[in-house]
Amino acid sequence: MTLTSFSQMVLPSLEADIQKVVATSTIGNDQSLTDILAYHFGWNIKGSQPGKRIRPLLLLLATESCGESWQEAIPAASAIELLHNFSLIHDDIEDKSDTRRGRRTAWKEYTLPLALNAGDSMYSLAYISMERLSQFKSEETTLQSLRIFSQTCLNLTKGQHLDISFEDQDQVSIAQYWQMIQGKTAALIASCTQLGAVIAESDPTTQEAYRQFGLNLGLAFQVHDDLLGIWGDPEVTGKSAASDILTRKKSLPILFGLEQNQDFAALWRKEITPDNVKQLAATLREEGAFDYTQKQAALLTEKARNYFQETGAQGEAAAVLEELMNLLIKRKH
Repeated sequence: MTLTSFSQMVLPSLEADIQKVVATSTIGNDQSLTDILAYHFGWNIKGSQPGKRIRPLLLLLATESCGESWQEAIPAASAIELLHNFSLIHDDIEDKSDTRRGRRTAWKEYTLPLALNAGDSMYSLAYISMERLSQFKSEETTLQSLRIFSQTCLNLTKGQHLDISFEDQDQVSIAQYWQMIQGKTAALIASCTQLGAVIAESDPTTQEAYRQFGLNLGLAFQVHDDLLGIWGDPEVTGKSAASDILTRKKSLPILFGLEQNQDFAALWRKEITPDNVKQLAATLREEGAFDYTQKQAALLTEKARNYFQETGAQGEAAAVLEELMNLLIKRKH
């Protein structure tokens, strides 16, 4: 079994389940709220491609690699994807983003108040979906899963708060950066792998190994994303070269460069335009930011691999989970 064959096997069931949960947002005969959520997902939009569903796939693979059937984890996998998309709707509003996945964002298409409310409903639907675990699992397992899910929601919003706050702060430390991405990026991935082990009713040591595996995978994923945001190939990433510099994003290589307080830091304090952004990227690399960030990504990747070994993941699902891990940390876009 490969990641492709596993995805082909589980994604139709996952997508149907997510759509079933979203359909409960219909108000009598009024589907206008449901329509906003469906629009965000790209359902029934010609040419629209569904998301990769990486996070629910991680959860389902973790469950399967612990010896439990992935079907029993579908409610939790749907909940994870709904929570992720709640954060995307709100992120687009907070970032004032006009487009996502090649189309207008929900708030641009339907107005800010309606999109904000739709995001809130997506958050509520995520909990409704997670509660359905009780159809397959014990009350204790369901309650534990909900506790993990609740903490994950809080960690996500903490991370987003820091990320937004950084935009107006002149001084942001690398230590603050690690704190931010633990919430904004790694918390959800850690909960995916941990929940998979919890749903499979693995022992606490195994559950913690899966959590640490996901946490370090999420951190490595974000650090690698920071590299691509400055030195990625625009034809592959779909973003302009050094886009993170142009938008003054407080990513890891940029914070490293600012802490050196050399030529890059001096250039950063001046106006940044499309004409000088390549110069800033080159200067940043010369001052060691690329090598530093690449080293951090490698260290986190090694930690993720070590914790993956500690999970004792079994069978074909373990091989597919490892394939997905490699895809996330070696991607070029």
